This record gives sequence, structure tokens and C-alpha cells, in this order.
Amino acid sequence: MTTDRVSVNRFDALRRERADVLAACRSFNDSEWHAPSAASGWRVQDVIAHMGSGFHAMFSASVLKVLCSNDIERTNDTLVDQRRGRSPEQTVAEYERWSRRSIRLAQVISRTPVAGIPVPLGELGRFKLSTVLTSAMIFDHHTHLRHDIAPALNMPAPPTDADRMALVIEWMMAVLENQLRAASPPWLDRLLAIELLGIGGGMWVVKPDGTITSGNHGGIARVRASALEFPEWATRRAPWRSRDVTIVGDEEYGIQFLDVLNVV
Repeated sequence: MTTDRVSVNRFDALRRERADVLAACRSFNDSEWHAPSAASGWRVQDVIAHMGSGFHAMFSASVLKVLCSNDIERTNDTLVDQRRGRSPEQTVAEYERWSRRSIRLAQVISRTPVAGIPVPLGELGRFKLSTVLTSAMIFDHHTHLRHDIAPALNMPAPPTDADRMALVIEWMMAVLENQLRAASPPWLDRLLAIELLGIGGGMWVVKPDGTITSGNHGGIARVRASALEFPEWATRRAPWRSRDVTIVGDEEYGIQFLDVLNVV
């Protein structure tokens, strides 16, 4: 799918997401830093270390490990393991420093032809560099902060906005398209529509070849859900059946799609 449909200031959106992470970090006490998060095997501090390592990697040889990995989850674990002996203060310092530099780098790159170059991101496939530097990062922040840290600490999830949600969903649709095109599931033989309601939402159509396009182009089944809930259940942090998800049309076809959906 094209990732140009979102006409927002990607860098301002990423800055707002970064500000939410830093605000959360300033609120954690010692026990909360070391509490287990909802991300398997990671403490709250490890989740922040993961986000910081992602930004830092752009300025080190680690970027090749991330881009060329054949198991992105294991690569992320390795980068976190390297930081387990650090203090919360050191973890926040790495995140704050390298996230600021990364946003500046992304802005510079956005003004050059390099921004449109497809780059690999592990087994997830290829994406425009500008998309990896912005919407991928916003998605990562959004899901970890709101669905891994907040519920684990019984804290309210920070609010978001339409621009950030649009970029979160943009990234998820790009990953989903790559997954479907690579897998070529035999059951995907007719159009299926996805309708996400609320801020950042819209309409998308999944085609039999796995291609995903925005707009209302029909479909034998339509999956209708809240845009705000989509990142949680579409990443399998919660079962889709436990959220406000309905299927209009061919219910069996819609269920078949939902049961295999797992955007990582």
C-alpha cells in the first residue's frame, strides 16, 4: 500500500509521542521501573531501553543488525539484554538523547531523495526510509506505552490524537500488506474491507493478492472496529473477540481473516 496518504506533520507527531514517554518516565518510582510490563520478559525499564536502543541504533553499527535481522523480536531482545545492568536514569538519558537526534535526522532525510528509498526491516519486509523513521517509531511508542506499560502499572494511558493514530495505523497496514503478500494465504480469494472508526480511522480494502488500498471499494466482508482499539487486538495483545469488533457480510470470511491477523 502507499504510505503517502497521511498528510500530517510526522515530526511533530513523533515529538508529541516522545513527550508522552518522557512524562511517563518522570512519574515512575523505583518499584515501577522494575515492575514486569505486559511485554513478555521485559520490565518497564526494559521497554524504555528498547525504545532508546532503536533510536541509538540509527547512529551505530547496530542498525545493520536491525535492518538485516531474520528475527526482529530476538534482535530487540538482544539489544535490551545489553542494557539490563543500567540504572533508570541511564536508560532515560539514552532515550532522551538519541530520540532527539533521530527526529532531527529524519527531518533532514525527508528533504532528500533518500527518504523514498525502500529499506528492509527484518522479516517485516521493505518500507520507505521516511516511514521507518516516523510512523514505525510512533507505532512502537504507542503500543508499548499504552498497551504494555500503562496496564501493567494500572496507570491511565496517555491520550493521543488523530495525527498520531493515523500514523500508527498507516504503519500497521503497511506491515499487514507485506505479511499477506509474503504468505499468500489460499483463503484470501475475495475483497475484504476494514473500517476503523474514530480518530485516525478510515476505510481500507484487502485484495486477494494481499495489496491494501485506502478507500471504500467494497468487499464480501467488512471488519468494523474502533481505531483506538485496533493496535491492541491486531498485535494480539488482546483477543479480537473481547473488543468492539463486528463483521458485516460474510462472517466466516471475516473470522478467518481476524483469526490469523497478527501485526508485529
